[in-house]
Amino acid sequence: MELAAEELKQNLANVRARIRAACERAGRDPSGVTLLAVSKTKPIEDIQVLLGEGQKAFGENYVQELKEKYEALGDAAEWHMIGHLQRNKVKYIIDKVCLIHAVDTLRLAEQIEKEAAKHDRIVEVLMEVNIAREETKWGFTEEEAPAAAKAMGALPHLRLRGLMTSAPITKEVETNRPYFRGLRELARRIDAQHFPNVRMDTLSMGMTQDFEVAVEEGATIVRVGTAIFGARDYHM
Repeated sequence: MELAAEELKQNLANVRARIRAACERAGRDPSGVTLLAVSKTKPIEDIQVLLGEGQKAFGENYVQELKEKYEALGDAAEWHMIGHLQRNKVKYIIDKVCLIHAVDTLRLAEQIEKEAAKHDRIVEVLMEVNIAREETKWGFTEEEAPAAAKAMGALPHLRLRGLMTSAPITKEVETNRPYFRGLRELARRIDAQHFPNVRMDTLSMGMTQDFEVAVEEGATIVRVGTAIFGARDYHM
């Protein structure tokens, strides 16, 4: 069920307040955390309501849906591709997104490089790391990540800005704290290598269930959907 505009506005305000409180607990400046509103399966009208509240960044999981929303709203929103991206679909979003979060193989990075070169643009990306080693999740292992970062840095139309992870689904959010902390430490180790064209200033981690813990552990982008838009109906 879609939420009324006032509910969306209140939910957004609540999430923003929770981010501020988490920053305060961690001694962080709230301006260092970007709230990414995960708008997959949600209508353009909902996005327009949030745009009116100053929410700029929106995350989409599906290429076709991102394309349709971009065609409707253009650069009024800042679009992030956060879902698993197939190589044959990179060409459809390469000129529409400001950040690709889930680069989970070098082959995908090379395809992004190829399409970015065609458009003569630099594309900013994050490397997806399966920090919790879940069999059902995509991404590099912690051990593979440094060499992969070096390889991505060698691609002239890519800019690796940091790391992304999806922590396990859990009701005990504290159990995800070590994973978020581990991703932050991995980013520090990679940063210390000073690979060309590689920066580790972005950590995309934390969702509705655990974004406050992620903020406390250094997240610079939190991907929040349900807490803003309400539950999704995937059968529509």
